[in-house]
Amino acid sequence: MKKIIITAAVILAASASAFAQSTAESTGANSLIGRAPSTEDFVMQASASDMFEIESSKLAVQKGDEQTKVFAQQMITDHEKTSAEMKAMLAGGKVKGTPVTALTEDLKEEVDGLAKLSGNEFKEEYFDDQVDAHEDAVDLFKRYAEGGENPELKAWAAKTLPALEHHYKMAQDLEK
Repeated sequence: MKKIIITAAVILAASASAFAQSTAESTGANSLIGRAPSTEDFVMQASASDMFEIESSKLAVQKGDEQTKVFAQQMITDHEKTSAEMKAMLAGGKVKGTPVTALTEDLKEEVDGLAKLSGNEFKEEYFDDQVDAHEDAVDLFKRYAEGGENPELKAWAAKTLPALEHHYKMAQDLEK
């Protein structure tokens, strides 16, 4: 099965069209082979990730225990900062892309599901979501920092990566 996925990833990655690049990114094929996303894909995914972090963490500030609230507030603060930095790069014209303006359907379902939970169930799901989201974000930012096509965005991804890695480690520790 893994061989089939890798073969599909290579075929998709080899295609030169923008559509194939987007397909390769959205299916996870680029991640499997370590290929950087296009600038447009990076902007969309990074903004969606920030939005999910902010929205799910707002719930955690309301519903979590003290330790969860402290972590969640840091996620809100840090991800609002990265969202503002990306918007500034886009407004400056050196980076071309379209950030998401609302949660994707999948992420909205995750936030809605989280909103229905309370107590330990909420805490467990919130930290599970945080580990998954930060694992994906670290992968996305690392791939763009190493091979992205826009120099300014590539430098920003590299500068932002250590904070995301720290978030990932914190979420893993709190999940335990």
